This record gives sequence, structure tokens and C-alpha cells, in this order.
Amino acid sequence: MPVQSKICGLSTAATVDAAVAGGAAWLGFVFFPKSPRDLAPDEAASLIARAPAGVGKAAVLVDPDDDLIGRVIAAGVTALQLHGDESPERLSALKRHGLELWKAVPVRTRTDLDLARAYRGVADRILYDAKTPKGTLPGGMGLRFDWKLLDGFVHPLPWALSGGLDPTNVAEAAGTTRAPLVDVSSGVESAPGVKDVDKIAAFLQAAARL
Repeated sequence: MPVQSKICGLSTAATVDAAVAGGAAWLGFVFFPKSPRDLAPDEAASLIARAPAGVGKAAVLVDPDDDLIGRVIAAGVTALQLHGDESPERLSALKRHGLELWKAVPVRTRTDLDLARAYRGVADRILYDAKTPKGTLPGGMGLRFDWKLLDGFVHPLPWALSGGLDPTNVAEAAGTTRAPLVDVSSGVESAPGVKDVDKIAAFLQAAARL
């Protein structure tokens, strides 16, 4: 089974086009004011409209309220990717929207993986990401965790790998973890929040060889 790729934190037409042209299975759009990749839902709508129907469009959110959820759904996303302290009950309530629900699980130690089990039956996918220092952004900082922590772990749900991936290490990451989906953000940037079309192409080419 080929490894799928997600390019996250997209904010321009050129980078959306590069991700689609390179074969990304998923595009990610961030709706979080503290992030350098933050977009307004109406800005995202025009970018989402550029991508074909077969490409997934994920809204990256941190403890969003119902108003924001409604606005990003109106923008055309097909998945809600939740990076805050959202409980299984919150995800259960969000199922009414009929979109895919992804829950990020921040990882530093093996025991951190156990949180994934709490979302069985409510999330559609778990995203294992590096745990960031307290008081910083919950993701998109180029940090990685020890991929060997996933050795022998019985995944309760479909899953994806994130955190510190880039064109030079994605092959090692996928080989070590057997990740079915790899998710990159800062690893294809020239500066925080500034995606680089050449790095996007290089990442997708590296992933396509897996």
C-alpha cells in the first residue's frame, strides 16, 4: 500500500497547486490565530476550491467553538483535525456534521500513545505528533518524537504520522513506523508560515518512492 501525504498549513494558490500537482492526498488549512499559518475561513474557501474533489481538505483547529466549526465547514473542508484538549464527548458531538474527524495525540513517551484509545469509536483517524513545550504552539514547530515508540503499538484507529518531517527524513520515518499517511508542515517551509513549492515537490517525490 503506498504511503499517502498531507501538506499542512497551506495559505497561497501557488502552494495549493504544487501540493495537488505533486500528488498530495490531503491538504491542510490552519484556523488558529496564534499560528503563523492562520487563515480566515473565507480566505481558505478560495484555496479549497482550487483542489479537485478527490483530494481531502482538513481544517486544523485548536479547541474550536461551534461558530468556527460552522464557518470552516462552509469553506468546503472535508475533515476536522483537532489539536487541542477536545474530549471524546466533543468529537462525538461533532460527528453530526458528517465530516472525517482526526484527533492529534501529542507524543513524547510511550505512555502518551495510550490517549489514542480514548477516541476509539468517535475519531476516524489519530495523528501522532510531537509534544511541544508548554505555552508554545501545539504543532507546526518542526519537532519530532522518537519514532521507535510506535514499535509494537496496536493502533486503535487509522493513523498518520506528523512532527518534524521533511524531504530528507520522510523515507526513514515511514520505514521505521510503517505510517500509512505522513503529514508535513514546517518541513516544507522557507520561513515560519511560508511554504516553499520546491520543498513541497521534493517531499511528495520522496514519499512517492516509498
